[in-house]
Amino acid sequence: MTGEEPRPSDCSEVLDHLYEYLDHEMPDGDSDKMREHIDECSPCLEKYGLEQAVKQLVKRCCGHDDVPSDLRAKVLERIDAIREDESRAAGPAGEPDCREAQSRQEAQDRQEA
Repeated sequence: MTGEEPRPSDCSEVLDHLYEYLDHEMPDGDSDKMREHIDECSPCLEKYGLEQAVKQLVKRCCGHDDVPSDLRAKVLERIDAIREDESRAAGPAGEPDCREAQSRQEAQDRQEA
């Protein structure tokens, strides 16, 4: 991004991966691109600042609680499953088939119960 106005798709992608960036979980090249975009895009910079402040507040207020050791793995696994379901549910025009996604979600919820 050199002097160009940020495109909404760029902003959407940046915001989709904002927590990965905040948590330093991105490869260096991707992290550098995120930083460059955030530095040049005031709406994304504002959102970044807000999310960073929320993260710091949560850490300060809740940072002393013991967390089950497998919680992170379970959360990431669930996120991956949701993303996979969403990509499979996309119809030919990129529109999700809500009935199919809902049926899969209900089946998965029954398995987890």
